[in-house]
Amino acid sequence: MKPQGKTLFDKIWDEHVVKSIDNGPDILYIDKHLIHEVTSPQAFAGLKRRGVSVFRPDKTVATADHNVPTLNQHLPIKEALSRKQVDTLTENCKTHGITLYGLGHPYQGIVHVIGPELGITQPGMTMVCGDSHTSTHGAFGSIAFGIGTSEVEMVLASQCVLQHKPKKMRITIDGELNHGVVSKDIILYIISQITAQGGTGYFVEFAGAAIRNLSMEARMTICNMSIEMGARGGLIAPDETTYAYLKGREFAPKGEELDKAIAAWSGLPSDEDAVFDKEYTFSADDIEPMITYGTNPGMGIKVSGWLPEVKDIDDASEQLSVEKSLAYMGFESGSRLLGHSVNYVFIGSCTNSRIEDLRMVAEVVKGKKKAENIKAYIVPGSKQVEAQAKAEGISDILEAAGFELRQPGCSACLAMNEDKIPAGEYCVSTSNRNFEGRQGPGSKTLLASPLTAAATAISGKIEDVRSLMER
Repeated sequence: MKPQGKTLFDKIWDEHVVKSIDNGPDILYIDKHLIHEVTSPQAFAGLKRRGVSVFRPDKTVATADHNVPTLNQHLPIKEALSRKQVDTLTENCKTHGITLYGLGHPYQGIVHVIGPELGITQPGMTMVCGDSHTSTHGAFGSIAFGIGTSEVEMVLASQCVLQHKPKKMRITIDGELNHGVVSKDIILYIISQITAQGGTGYFVEFAGAAIRNLSMEARMTICNMSIEMGARGGLIAPDETTYAYLKGREFAPKGEELDKAIAAWSGLPSDEDAVFDKEYTFSADDIEPMITYGTNPGMGIKVSGWLPEVKDIDDASEQLSVEKSLAYMGFESGSRLLGHSVNYVFIGSCTNSRIEDLRMVAEVVKGKKKAENIKAYIVPGSKQVEAQAKAEGISDILEAAGFELRQPGCSACLAMNEDKIPAGEYCVSTSNRNFEGRQGPGSKTLLASPLTAAATAISGKIEDVRSLMER
C-alpha cells in the first residue's frame, strides 16, 4: 500500500524531531535561533544562574531592533531601559561568542528583515525567535515560530525546544490580483474572512496561483501576519522565486553548494496527495485594497466598503467585541472610513519595511506632496534597506514629498521607543497589529498596505489608492 503523501510542514517537522515524548510534546531541533534585546536578557540570566553555557553559539544570530531609537543612532541611547537592554545584549553576545549586528553595524535591522536579506533564512529550516512574527521566515518554506523567554533559554542551552505538533491548514488563493491590490491586502482579507482566531492550533500553508506569483518580499508579508489569525505560523513552498532571491546573499549557499541545496529544497513542497486538517479557498478577484476599523486584525473591510452594522451581527460575543472596538476607535456602525481624516501615517515594521515596500510608496508619491495635516514616518527595516533606498533615489523622492525618513528599527509598530502616536490620534499603519494603545496609549491604528498608507498621506484622509492613481 502506497504511504500517504506528506505536507511541506510534515516533511520539515519530522526531519527535526530528536525525540517524541509519549502523550507529550516533541523535542524539536532548531537550525537557527534569532535573538534581540527585549526577550533575551532573562534567558541569559537563567543560563548564568544554572551555570550553563550556550550550546551552539554558531546557530544564534542577534540584532538590536525593538527598543532602539530611529533618530541619531550614532549617539548613546537616551532612554534608560532601552539603553540597558541593548547594552545587556551586547555583553551577553560577547560573553557567549554570538554574532551581533548592533547599532552602527551595516547589517543591523529588524530581526525578521535581516534574516532573509542576509541569506540566513533558508528553505527546510526550523527557526525560532522570542518574537511572535518569526512566522515571517516561513515564506522561504521553513518552519518558523515565536517562542517565550523560557523557551529562548531552552534553545540557548540545548539547541532544541519542546513543542506539540500543530495541526495543518492550507489556504489557497486562486486567480490574479486586481489593480492596486498587494500582499498586505491578501492577508488582511484572509483574516477578515476566517477571523483573528480562525487559525488557532494550526500551521498554515499558503498556496495557489496568486501566492506563487508573489515576490519573496510579498510572501514575507503574508507569512508575517499568519500569526494574526491565531496560527502558530505560516509557510509557502520554495520555488524558483525563492532560489533566485537567495542567490548571492551573504550567508546563502554558493556555487555547487547552492545547486545541491536547491536539489534538496525541490523535494520540500507538499505532495499532491498530502492531507490537511483544514482547507480554505479564496478567489483573488474578490480581494480589494483593505483597511482595518477595529482593535484586532480580523476587523477588516474593503477600503471602499462600509463598517458592519452591529445590530446585524448574530453572535452575541462578536457583537459586543465590534461594539467595543467601534467605541474605542470613534467610528459609527454602518458608516464608511473612506475620506475619514487622519493625521499620522506609519510605513515600516517587520511586515512592510523592505525595499519593495519603499519602492511602491515612492511610486505613489513621486512628484506629489503629503497633506499638511499628515505626519508621515517611514522607517526602513534594515541598514541595507536604508542604503539601497538612498542608492535608488527613493529617499530623495520620499523626502521631497515631505515624508520623514528614520533609521532602522521596530519604531511605531509597538511604540517601545520614542516613536509613539499621540492619544486620540488616528494612524494608517503598515504594521501588523491594531490593538488598543499598540502604537502609544490611546492611539487608534488602522492597518493597511503601503499603497493605501501612501495614498492616505497624500490626501490627508483615508484614500483608495486606485482613485488617486486615476486622478
